[in-house]
This record gives sequence, structure tokens and C-alpha cells, in this order.
Amino acid sequence: MLNIQKKMSNAFLALLGLPATAVGFALSTQIAALSWILSNKYGLDIHDVAFVWLAGPIAGIFGQVIVGMVSDNVWFMGGRRRPFIIIGGLVSTVAFLALPNISGISKVTGITDIILIASVIALFLDLSVNVTFNPARSIIADLTPEGKVRTSGFVWMQIISGFFGVFAYFLSMVFGNETLLYIAALIVFLTAVFPILFIQEKKDQEDAKVQSDEKFGVWQIFKEIYPLYGFLVFGVFSLFFHFFTPQLQAWHNPVLIAALSYSVVIGIINIVQGLKNPSNKNEFQKIMLAHSFTWVAFQSMFIMSGFFIENQIMPNLNVSDITANWFAEKLTGQVQTSASSIGNIVSLGFLILNFIGAVFPLVLQAIAKSIGRVRTYICALAFSAIGYFYVAYFSRVEIDFYIGMVLIGIGWSAVISVVFAIMSERVNPAKMGLFMGVFNLAVVLPQMMSNGVANIIKETGNHQLLYIFCGGLVTCSILFWMFVKEPESSKVKQNIPSGGH
Repeated sequence: MLNIQKKMSNAFLALLGLPATAVGFALSTQIAALSWILSNKYGLDIHDVAFVWLAGPIAGIFGQVIVGMVSDNVWFMGGRRRPFIIIGGLVSTVAFLALPNISGISKVTGITDIILIASVIALFLDLSVNVTFNPARSIIADLTPEGKVRTSGFVWMQIISGFFGVFAYFLSMVFGNETLLYIAALIVFLTAVFPILFIQEKKDQEDAKVQSDEKFGVWQIFKEIYPLYGFLVFGVFSLFFHFFTPQLQAWHNPVLIAALSYSVVIGIINIVQGLKNPSNKNEFQKIMLAHSFTWVAFQSMFIMSGFFIENQIMPNLNVSDITANWFAEKLTGQVQTSASSIGNIVSLGFLILNFIGAVFPLVLQAIAKSIGRVRTYICALAFSAIGYFYVAYFSRVEIDFYIGMVLIGIGWSAVISVVFAIMSERVNPAKMGLFMGVFNLAVVLPQMMSNGVANIIKETGNHQLLYIFCGGLVTCSILFWMFVKEPESSKVKQNIPSGGH
């Protein structure tokens, strides 16, 4: 065991966050490049692009839960999380190399359906990300004590991952999205495979508070996620809707409204039950449902912001005056087109989002010491809601979009750091991987709802609705978070190892 691991120093917490950094860089690359390549290089419309993105949630449904469950109960290659992090990193590398070569793959295989090939590649990419992300987060919870030290572990994860995400968007602006995919293949390979070799896992979870022999199979998981049934039903409906659009068109909006209504009603029931009979299970389900509304918003933004910029902002701009084009033009000498300008604005906007997401966890951690993690999280989400409504109603030129990303980034910094520290203290430590996978269903199932958002935007032609929906969904999440109780460890003073934090 490394000395930094024995001391639980900041250097070790940073090393512990590197596998998750590989996933963060992979996701940033996917967000920057996938929609742009599909829409500009292969001519897919907003609904087809959203359908390809469904591969991610589908992969997450199976990948995260199964991998989480298995990784809790196996030991090989010197760890329980290590093998899955290494395998996921290798598959991600191959998928990134395949994405720029969809046309070549089509010629070699004889498959002419670009959507099918893109979906399969995206499925493998997302499956590899999901295979990696659950163990990468679980190992942080495995090797850190509850409370402030664990929060520091997830904060370090987000700081490093966030800066790598910023780097991904910078590379996108400078070298273009296709080159970014090749660079991502190398970076993901290096950050996923090698750091984990220097981290020693615990073969026995002695620190688990509850050593339960209870079997936790598919049926138990299905019962555990009942607050998410609305998202699950609409996700299944979305798959059929893509292939049978004329027949199911009249059902789309009613099913969407019913799914959201179910989620709200179940959320209220959970809150009432929690007031009568408080329990960790009830808290876990409240957190899971509140988190789900947030992810509908963020996933919809990631997929469709390019279309928003194309229709709401680009008509008000001259290509020669676009700030985001400056990086590419100065560093490469290439004149930017209207199509590349859209990608550059998206990349700069999400670069800003990830920069805020990288540095702000330190601010949130300091605030949490005074007011608690849950209240800090609620405040951060409030900034995101304001940012979404700002973009929706006031974004007319390039700078407006960037201002919105600053505000939204404050919430984003909490969504992918603080929430895991809160959630991890509401579950059995001996089953951390399993519950990380179950909790991830609060991410992947809501992501499938973004397909419904895309369909409404396509029907109405009103791209402003994207950010209006996002603001409303985050506001709903905030309301549910107000009834989540602060973990007990937040009230216990713990010393966080120093070391240049």
C-alpha cells in the first residue's frame, strides 16, 4: 500500500479520482462530438440524434446495476473494482476510434443504416463508460470513511474530472471534434488503466456497518426503484415510438405527461411516508427521485444545445465575429464555417460549464461545513434553475449563452460530486457497488425522457422550450430536495488530511 493511501492524503484522494476522470473526459468528448458529427457530418435530425443517445441510458440500465452487483462480490486481478475499470477503459478506447469512421465501417460491413451503426458504437461506448463509472465511484466510497473525508474524495474526483472535461472542450474548439475523438482514446486509456494499479483495495469490507446476507436480485431492484417507474415506462415507449411514429404519435404527449405526473405524485407520497416513518431506505428513494428530475434537464441540454444555438443564436451573429471561433482560427489558421461555429459555441459553453464544475466543489465543500451538504446542494441547484431560465428568455447572442453556462455550472458542480457523498451514507456499505448501480438508474432512466423533449421541440419548432423545460425540471428537483434530511455524519466533526487542498 502506498504511503499516501495510509495517510489518506490529498494526493491519494486525487489518485483515487483518476479512473472517474477517464469517465468524465469520455462523457465530455461524447457531449462535444457525438451530436455534432451525427447532425453535421451524417445529416441526422434532432429526433434521430436523440434516439442514438438512447444507447447510453440503455447501457446504463444493464451495465451499472449488473457491474455494481458483481463487483461487490468478486475478487480478481487484485481487486473488486479494478477489473471493471480496466476493461471499461479499453472498450471506451476502441469505441472512440470507431466513431469518426462510421462511413468506413458501413462500407466494410455492408450496413447502410448510419443510425444503426452510430447507435451500436454509442451503445458500446456508453456500456464501457457505465462499466467503468460505477466501480470508479464505488472505490472512493469503499476506501474513505463517511463524512467530510468521503466528501473530499468525491470533491477531488470532480475537480480533476472537471478540468479534464474543460480540456476536452478546448481540444474540440482547437482541433475539431473528429481529432478530439482520437485524443480521447489515448487519454481515457491512460487515466483508466494505469492509476488503478497503484491503489490497494480492501478484500474484506470490515468497516461495513451492516453485514447483511439478504439476497438482492432483479425483483428486489425492481421494487427498490418504484419511484422511477414513470421514467422507465416512457423510456420503453420512446423505443417503440421511434419505429412506429405515425401509429403512436397521438399517444406521445399523454404518455410523457403521465410519466412526469406519476413521478411527482410518488415523490409526494415518499415525503409523507418519510415524515411518518423516517428510514435510510426512504431517504435513498427521495434522493433518487429528486436526482432524476435534474438529469432529465442536463441530458436534454447536452444533446440539444447545438440545435438551440443554431436556431436561436446563430441567426443573430456574423461568423467572423464569433468569440468561440477565435481559438480555432488563431491556433490552426483555418477559417470557420457556420456549421463549425455551432460546434465551437457549444464547446466553449460547455468548457465554461465544466470549468465552474471543476473549481466550485471546493467552494461548496467550504459552505457545506457551515450549512450542511443538503442545503448546499439545494442552493447550487437553484443557480442552475436560474441559469436555464436566463438562457431560455434572455439568450440572444453568444455571451448570453456563456453567462447561462456559468450559472448552470454551479449546480453541475454539485450534481456530480456532493450528491454521491450524501447518497452513500444512506445505504449498506457492504453493497456499495450495487446501490451505486441502482442509484445510477436515477440518471439513465430520466435520460431517456430527453427523447420526449426532443420530439416536442421538433413538433413545435420552438427551441426555446428546451431551456424552459430544463429550468422547470430542476426547480421540481429542488422542491423534492427540500425534504431530504442531512446525513448524521455532517454533524460530526472530522479532520480532513491536509496537503495543499
